[in-house]
Amino acid sequence: MGSPQPAVDKFPETSLWTNSKCLLICALVSLANMQYGLDSACLAALQAMPGFLKVFGYPDPSAPGGYGIGHTFQQLLSSFLTLGSLLSTLFAGPFSHLYGRRPALLLACFLTALGTAIQIGTSSAAALYVGRLILGIGNGFLVTFSNIYCAEVAPPHLRGVMVALFSEWVCVGSVLGAVVTNATKGWLGKGSWRVPLGVLFVVPVVLSAGVWWVVPESPRWEVSRGRYQEGRKALERLRAVRKEDKEGKARLEVEWVEMVRGLEEEKRLASTVGPLDMFRGSDLRRTLLCFGVIATQAGSGSWFYISYSTYFMIVSGLPVDLSFKYSIMKTCIGFIGVNVGMYLMRHVMGRRTLMTTGAVVQGMFMLGMAISATTEAGTRRARDSLIACSALFNFAYNAFVGIASYPVATELVSTRLRSYTVGAAISLGYFLAWLTSFCSPYFINPENMNWGAKYGYIWAGSNFCCALFFFFFLPELKGRALEEIDELFERRVPASKFKSAETSIVSEAIKEVRQRGGIGEGREKPAAVEIVEEREKEV
Repeated sequence: MGSPQPAVDKFPETSLWTNSKCLLICALVSLANMQYGLDSACLAALQAMPGFLKVFGYPDPSAPGGYGIGHTFQQLLSSFLTLGSLLSTLFAGPFSHLYGRRPALLLACFLTALGTAIQIGTSSAAALYVGRLILGIGNGFLVTFSNIYCAEVAPPHLRGVMVALFSEWVCVGSVLGAVVTNATKGWLGKGSWRVPLGVLFVVPVVLSAGVWWVVPESPRWEVSRGRYQEGRKALERLRAVRKEDKEGKARLEVEWVEMVRGLEEEKRLASTVGPLDMFRGSDLRRTLLCFGVIATQAGSGSWFYISYSTYFMIVSGLPVDLSFKYSIMKTCIGFIGVNVGMYLMRHVMGRRTLMTTGAVVQGMFMLGMAISATTEAGTRRARDSLIACSALFNFAYNAFVGIASYPVATELVSTRLRSYTVGAAISLGYFLAWLTSFCSPYFINPENMNWGAKYGYIWAGSNFCCALFFFFFLPELKGRALEEIDELFERRVPASKFKSAETSIVSEAIKEVRQRGGIGEGREKPAAVEIVEEREKEV
């Protein structure tokens, strides 16, 4: 590439309304993440539901609700889902490289529907574990490819918002799951837990129909496979520029040229595509940062909170009925946090500042919960503090680290290796989630260490460590095109200088379009169409 120069020719940012078609497509694809919210809410509630415990637990008059549940069963219930997700994300890279994003999403829909059907149709713990494993495989593909797809198709200045739609759907799923489980919690029959699990069919049915009929393939994936005509058509469908919109057409031409130039530069610098390439050259730094960002989801304590929130409240002293009502309240507060976070990320602060601030705030709420459990153990004030700190932690996580982690993780890595790196990072995230789910019962269960809310001390320290990682190592990526980010990493720009660093690829793309006559000006073909034809001749 040429020497970096100020991008004086950049177009002004467009609104969400201008990009409404792309926004709707990303919202549809992000629906995949609703499955995670639904399942998390159901899993957290089922473990405190008498109807479920009557089948999979044991009578215990001394336990809240009259039934107990073994910590081994709790561990396996979470662990098989996590294991399935881990397995799927390990194969995400090669599958996507060969077949694309859309087939991966369709396969995920089939697997999640199959896993749900097995769980509903059994009263056997072993079959339940199989259903959790298959559901986990489907969930892993859903999370990985929905976020990769949105990152690759969104305009640079709206990428954070469009990828962050995953948090909206997670919260919608969590609220829906909490409402349904609250409605069935008093049933003593099998319907009390089969009805909430049946809601898990919503996502695969709606998403598969949408992907089949509405969603185009990622244009960047098409170009990376040498399918330039298909990539161009996919980009035109996503941008939906009107014939009379000259500025929109010019913007489309430049975005296309920029995309093609960036991917060709990637191929020039590295001819191979495979998992080992993640750890070579400038990609090593990008891989480690991506892994670190995804790991902070578990490091914040969110996986513990998601998996055991209702049960955690009960063993910490809240009545069963109040714990279920609280689960609805905290998911609604989380939904508010998501929307606050989207506004902050779009209009107020960059990714790095958002995540650093969030980690500090989350750590403070975890610390407050633990201190109140230490100094006011067994009192009403300790219970009120637990409720308040838990709700505020959920708000803060959704508004800061939760909302920004996937947008940052997906844009940190190169297009050539995105499915491999993000898939491996999410595998690490699921492993850490499994580790959290496996160890947490030992800390909070009365029959084991019985720490209760004092468990927050561990997560407070973990959050403060995450804040240090964000501050010292995470570069600011807000508003950058994916190809600009590639250029900055290839030049090995330090994290502290990313925000002010200037790139050349956008201005060079504009220059190439102008040299070819741009659009209009009496030309028979747009410049980018000529570029497509030239590239396909080379292929």
